[in-house]
Amino acid sequence: MSLAEEVEARKARLQALRARKAGTANGEAKNAIEVLSKRNFDPETRTLRKTDGRANEDTIEKNVDGLVERILEADQQRQEAELDLMNIAPKRANWDLKRDLNKKLAPLEKVNKEAIYTIVRARIKSESNDASKDLASAIDARAAAEESASDDE
Repeated sequence: MSLAEEVEARKARLQALRARKAGTANGEAKNAIEVLSKRNFDPETRTLRKTDGRANEDTIEKNVDGLVERILEADQQRQEAELDLMNIAPKRANWDLKRDLNKKLAPLEKVNKEAIYTIVRARIKSESNDASKDLASAIDARAAAEESASDDE
């Protein structure tokens, strides 16, 4: 391009700019305001590129659209899961009963063992074998020793 052509192109651009500022382009009223950005300007032709009027597809607003609702819904589900009665109940439903009853069962354990010894002694004595009589006397001696030990306590 020669210098004169560049001057004429610049004058035309300036006139178009003045007309745009005044609200008319080539004698016609301009209804829509075009958004200028670096993406819309073509430096080779020094004009605006044609746009279809749609906003850019990839925007932050579109990416986070509905995010608040999803977060609130997930939070609500998490709270419902935390309040579930199955999560509150212990794995073993009777653990506290066993803990409380162990104290009361300790004295009964001793009485239970003594009852077992007497039953075994009675069976052994009912048999007439000599070997079993020796065993019965050994059990009697052990039971007597345990009774004397428990009396000392």
